[in-house]
Parts: sequence; structure tokens; C-alpha cells
Amino acid sequence: MSTPLSRRAFAAGMGAVVVTFSLDPRGVLAQQAALPGDLNTTRMLDAWIRINGDGSATVCLGKVEFGQGILTALAQIAAEELDLPVARLKLINADTGATPDEGISAGSLAVENCGGALRSAGAEVRAILCGLAAQRLGVPPESVSARDGIISARDGRSIGYGELARDADLHREATGAVAPKPTGAHRIVGQSVQRLDIPAKVTGGAIYVQDMRPAGMLHGRIVRPPRYAATLAAFDEAAARALPGVVAVVHDGNFLGVIAEREEQAIRARAALLESARWSGGRDLPDPNAVHAHLQALPTQDKVISEKTAALPADARRVTATYRKPYLSHASIGPSCALAEFRDGQMTVWTHSQGVFPLRGQMATALRLPTEAVRCIHVQGSGCYGHNGADDVALDAALLARAVPGHPVRLQWMRDDEFAWEPYGPAMTLQTSGAVAGGRVVDWDFQLWSNTHSTRPSEPGGVNLLAAWSLAEPFQPGPPRITPVPPGTNDRNAIPLYDFPRQRIVNHLIPEMPVRVSALRTLGAYANVWALESFMDELAAAASVGPLAFRLAHLSDPRARAVLETVARRAGWHDGEKGNGQRGRGIAFARYKNQSTYLAVVAEVTVDRKTGVVRVVRVTAAADSGLIINPDGLRNQLEGGIIQSTSWTLKEAVQFDRTAIRTRDWSGYPILTMTEVPQVDIELINRPEEHAMGAGEASTGPTAAAICNAVANATGRRLRDLPLTPARVKAALA
Repeated sequence: MSTPLSRRAFAAGMGAVVVTFSLDPRGVLAQQAALPGDLNTTRMLDAWIRINGDGSATVCLGKVEFGQGILTALAQIAAEELDLPVARLKLINADTGATPDEGISAGSLAVENCGGALRSAGAEVRAILCGLAAQRLGVPPESVSARDGIISARDGRSIGYGELARDADLHREATGAVAPKPTGAHRIVGQSVQRLDIPAKVTGGAIYVQDMRPAGMLHGRIVRPPRYAATLAAFDEAAARALPGVVAVVHDGNFLGVIAEREEQAIRARAALLESARWSGGRDLPDPNAVHAHLQALPTQDKVISEKTAALPADARRVTATYRKPYLSHASIGPSCALAEFRDGQMTVWTHSQGVFPLRGQMATALRLPTEAVRCIHVQGSGCYGHNGADDVALDAALLARAVPGHPVRLQWMRDDEFAWEPYGPAMTLQTSGAVAGGRVVDWDFQLWSNTHSTRPSEPGGVNLLAAWSLAEPFQPGPPRITPVPPGTNDRNAIPLYDFPRQRIVNHLIPEMPVRVSALRTLGAYANVWALESFMDELAAAASVGPLAFRLAHLSDPRARAVLETVARRAGWHDGEKGNGQRGRGIAFARYKNQSTYLAVVAEVTVDRKTGVVRVVRVTAAADSGLIINPDGLRNQLEGGIIQSTSWTLKEAVQFDRTAIRTRDWSGYPILTMTEVPQVDIELINRPEEHAMGAGEASTGPTAAAICNAVANATGRRLRDLPLTPARVKAALA
């Protein structure tokens, strides 16, 4: 057996071909066969699956659950291939001391990468068990079959998995040689299995990291400066220490925190420190009324990501438009939280980070500890898609825990911490120019300006954790970088899936970040799809062609055409339907990252012309995610994306002035309320012959475009700045 070159094997990709290498016993670099998904980088079977003496299986996953239902879908995949009921699986997920390193749970890739690994590994483990059972029963391997953890011979004799557990040597490298079940044989995959995480969430179970209360636990709070880059000049430590229950005040450079016996005591001590703290300096922010112009004036790293050339007809009619998206907050319902314990030189952190392995590496650097002295264990947090404060609060908690060895320290950000200090989804400017002739697009020019969409701990070249920049010996964040499309980051979905003969798409990456930003659900795809699909409607109008017919005329991909035709049928869409001044409908389409779920949306809106209030009444969608693992779970993800996109599109924007972030509470950051949620109707197109694709991020961009197209259809006015606030709508109608 070969010796791994590293825990995460070197991989070189060329198209769909992936080649991995290892060192053979002589130390010679040898080629290895490619394995499916993340099995290719963690190749030992027992790193993924172990058979227990009671006949159950322990399944280890590097991906995390943060509300998308992914653990249920992955459990279904493993249970299907192992021929075990889902209830007999014991899941361990995202623990740097116990599970495979699968990087970050992001990009709607868990079903493809982790699911692909589990499908192949599960099939091979089942084959190993069947081979052992055949030996015990004295029959050929092909004459036995497995069902619900029992392997039976044709003569009726059987053996349970538990009886084979001791002899099943799974500490071996996967071969990938065992074919998974054909889709026609599935009994668990394709069913709406009940979500594993829901019962505890609806009954008040302690499922969130915010709910953890281990014995001896202390509570912490952090004192942040009033603005970016301010320096702590003075504070009254003695007054804080004199308060009831205060155990310690932790001060390191500009980092200031307090530990107390009870949470309310930590909150009072934080308030006292905030009152006594004196800060100097700090960085000015851009003029909020000219932030997009400010960003466009900054130096950029420019890259042409797609270009086609063709002659331009003399009778071409040109249309131009500029679309703008604001900074968006993750707006997590539960503030970021972590629990940390420093004991015998080992730091253990319970965290709702989406990437425990990258977090461990950067925390070890910031704490100046060996990597093996830090363990990060994922526990669910109450709400976030993207890079919010989860990683930052983990380091905050560890810095406090280091001051009180042997005591777990629970640290939860206050609401103003969450809004003011998390990294936002970047503001973006999207300039479009196109030409039509003969009812078709003959030229397409799309240019986007944006900061990076990822400053996660996984990014190379620095330490991307907030507290690390505030220490007396500070660390620097890593530099932004351009990730090739697909999948891309700020330019994700900027290349249209439509067949245009002439096009040019330019990504203007802005390295300087006036406001802290990072990954928010879909990265750049939300704004890019919104602008692209809004502009398609503008070009369709210029060409005097209906929005649906115009899109279909430029699409050759049959799966893309199918979702558009399906949503049109389901919504009763008819090209040429007119709005009545107050009510209208819009249509939009995208394939997420141009390589994942296909989705088309029809949105129906009402517009109150007196108040400017836009209400999304109904959203109809059609989705093709390939093989469907859990129909109800898939709908959950798409519905959640539609609702969040509706909130972004109608309401959300981070408020700031030249001195500081002003969004500090819910009154300054309204989100969609329960009564404002539209009716959502989704038709799923199952393609069992195709591989399963992620869908958690597929619906946000098309929903935004469909809403804006519906407003234009209703009112005859095109709004190109988000969100569609009443003031903005009234100004457009005036």
C-alpha cells in the first residue's frame, strides 16, 4: 500500500480528468487512480465508514450542517449504499480530531463532493461485508444479498453486519472498483426522509452552540472599537474587575475582553469597559451616497474572463444599463458564538464555522500553538449562509479561554458586534451594454466591479481572523485573489449561458476593501444573475420579443430550456402579458455557477404607487438538480433561497457614514417578515441518469431578477439599484 504524500494529496486537474500521486515504498512518486468526490483526497475507507458491533455504522463527514439539511441527504446516500436504515447510522461531522478534511462547506458542493465519496465508499464497504458473509456461509459472493444490515444467502441463511464487524478490515485504501447501486435499485435515495436536525430545533433541544452549557463554564464578551482600525488608548480595568462575578479582563494590544461567572455579569462588565475605553484614530469610510463611484475609482486587477468576436450588423440597436448592489449583512438571527477550553496545552473549540480544518490552522498560527494542539469541533449555529462572525468568535473565545486554563469559556457576540464587525457581502457595480438585430442579441458586453468575495480562513497568505489583527503583535489578512470561472467568486455566473455570437466579460477585482467583506450566499452570482437576467428583459423589449421566447431563442442546452418551459407552464406564463400599473410578473433563469442546478423563476408582484411598497405575492420555480436525493429537502433549500433573495431585493442594505458602520440592530437592518413571505410553488425535474447537484444557492439570483422584471412589467419603470425600497420605487414612478 502506498504512503500518502500528504493528508490532502496533491491533485492536478485538467478538465474532468483528475490525477493524484503518492509515494510508493521506495519513495518514488507514483500515480494513483482517481476516486469520486472527496474520497480522492482522503482515501482510507475507515476514515469515512466504520461498522459497529451492534450492526450500526459510524459515518464520518467533513461537511457541516447549518440549516440546509445536508446531513440528512448525505446520510441517505450512505444508508443507500450500505443497505442500512438511516436510523442505524451514527454521524460524526466536521471534527478536526475525527473526520476527513473536506475544507469548507460552501458553494453547494456537499452532495457532489462528500456525497460522491460516501456513495463510492459505501458501495465498497458493502461489497467487503458481502464477501466476508459469503466466506462464512460457504457460498459464492455473487449469491448473497444485503438488506437492512442483514446479508442473506439464497438458502435462507443470513448474517448481520455486527457479526462481521470485527473481521471487516476497512483500514485500507478505497479502490473505486465497486459500482454503486443503479438508481433503479434505490430505496432510500429519492425519498423525502425526515430531516435529522429538525426535531431538536422545534422542541428546544440543545442543538446549537449557543445552547451549550458544560460544567464549570464561564461567560465572555468582547469590547470592540467604535470604528475600523481605531487604537485603544486607555480603559479602566480596575472598575471592570470590581464588578460582581468578573473573573478576568483580557487585554492584548487592541483586543479587549472580559470573563465572568454568569452571562449577565459579562454583559455588565463589557458595558463598563465600553464606557471607560478611549480610542484614537481609525479609518474613514466612503461617502455612502457615492460608494459605487468610490469603489470604481480604486485600483483594480482586471481580467477578461470570456470573449467572442463576430461582425456587428449595421442595423444593430444598442442598449446600455448599470446595476448596483449594496453591502449586505448575513443578518444571522442568532449572534455568532463559540465555546473554547484550554487544558494541558490543548485548545479545543466548539464552533459553527463552515470550515473547521482551515479555522484550526489559522487559530494555531494566531495562538502560536502547534496545529496538533488545536481541535475544532463543529456544532450548529442558529443561522448563516456564508462567512459571518463564526470563525472570528472562535478565536475570541480561545483568547479568553487561554486566560483561564481548565474552564470552558462561552463567548457570544452582542447584536451590535454581529452587525458592525462581521464581513459583509460586497457592494457591486455591473455595467452592461448589448445590441440586438433581427430579434437576437448580436453583441454582449458585461463588466463588473467588486471586492473579493472570500476572506475566509481558507484563503492563503495571511490570518483572516478579526482578533488576530488587533493583538499587540498583530497578524495581517491574506491578499484577495481571482478564482477562475467556473466557479469564480466575484465573477461567478458573470458569463452568460446563452449563445451569443459576440461577447466580452471583464472582471474588475478591487483589492482595497473600504468595508470588511467576504463570502455571502452565492458570492457574486446573486448580483451577476440579477443584472444579466434584468438586462435580458431590457434587450428583449428592444428587440420586441417576449421575455420567454427571447431566452429560449438563445439557449441550446436542453436542460436549460426545460426548466424555462416547465416554469412557464406551471405559472401559466404568456409572453406579451402586460402589467396593469400595480401588478405584474417577471421571469428569469440561471444555471448556478454554469455547472450546477438549473433554475427558472416566475415572480408576481404588486406595487403600491402611493407608498412605493413592493410586495412579492407568488414565486413559481422549476429546478433540475440531476438525481434528487431528498425531494422535500431540495424544496426546502430552493424555498429558503427564494425567501432570502426576496428579503435582499426588497429591503436589505448595510448603513454607514464617513466615520463608522451605523447598522447596529434590527431597526437599522429590516428583513422580510413572516407576513411578507410570498407563496412559493416549485416543480422538481428528477433526472436519475444524471449526477446529483447542489441547490442551496441556485435560487437567489433568478429570484431577484424575476422580481425586478415583474416590477418593470407592472409599472413600466426599470429599477437598477437594490434594494427596491419604497423611497426608491416612488422616485422611479415619479
